[in-house]
Amino acid sequence: MATGRFAPSPTGALHLGNLRTALVAWLFARSTGSGFLVRMEDLDRVTSSRAHEAAQLADLAALGLDWDGPVVRQSERFDRYLAALEALRSAGLTYECYCTRREIREAAAAPHGPGARYPGTCRSLTPGERAERRRDGRPPAIRLRATGEEVTVHDRLAGAVTGVVDDVVLQRNDGVPAYNLAVVVDDAAQGVEEVVRGDDLLSSTPSQAHLAGLLGLAIPTYAHVALVLGPDGERLAKRHGAVTLADLAARGRSAAEVRAWLAVSLGLATPGERVTAADVADRFDPAVLPREPWTLSPADLA
Repeated sequence: MATGRFAPSPTGALHLGNLRTALVAWLFARSTGSGFLVRMEDLDRVTSSRAHEAAQLADLAALGLDWDGPVVRQSERFDRYLAALEALRSAGLTYECYCTRREIREAAAAPHGPGARYPGTCRSLTPGERAERRRDGRPPAIRLRATGEEVTVHDRLAGAVTGVVDDVVLQRNDGVPAYNLAVVVDDAAQGVEEVVRGDDLLSSTPSQAHLAGLLGLAIPTYAHVALVLGPDGERLAKRHGAVTLADLAARGRSAAEVRAWLAVSLGLATPGERVTAADVADRFDPAVLPREPWTLSPADLA
């Protein structure tokens, strides 16, 4: 049995893709009698709000999902992240990066290929060059001084996934800890043994596993769930129509009906069947979960 979690960002309403991932994460945990935690990844203080948090928690409860203990908020755990950052800095595993977002975008569009790893522009700056950039008013982000090694993790749904460890950002240039550091620290601190999340985060997993190892933290097991796509084949978003519980309720579809619809999409119920969350947990089998995205039709969202 492995403790699981769902960790949304409270920046708006949960849509069907978020809710489906939450349901799968809950099923992985509860079907084996394991603990299940909810953590709010509210590092972005501008867009995160307690109102969004409350609405998200209400939506999870409406689907019949429960969790153990109080909800944890990343905004209240900066001391943990900064302690981990200092440990990496003391070990010589970080460096200051003064690149602007534009410079990073331009580097990614260079001949070495779109979406390529950060090219290490600031990795070998001299003290004088760093001082010059500070005089120019550029606050630095802090990056991991990676070695470019390949790391393989085993995902319960995607199989073996190998990636090159990038010089990921550990702290943004506004002083806020970055996602890749915070998520690794939090999962270990909370005793999360199994991370279930959307497969859009699969590519970052080898770097996160490597970072956990550098910090001497336990590396969880992983299961990355196929995404929900809109009729245009793009990742589901508000622009696609009725994508939240509130949207669907306004069109006469109850939370119980949405839960059943999600269960059907996961191969855990038949169309028209009414099921409780407990029913779905009783029949849950990771082997039957679809490996391909769930693409909604215009009629689904009308």
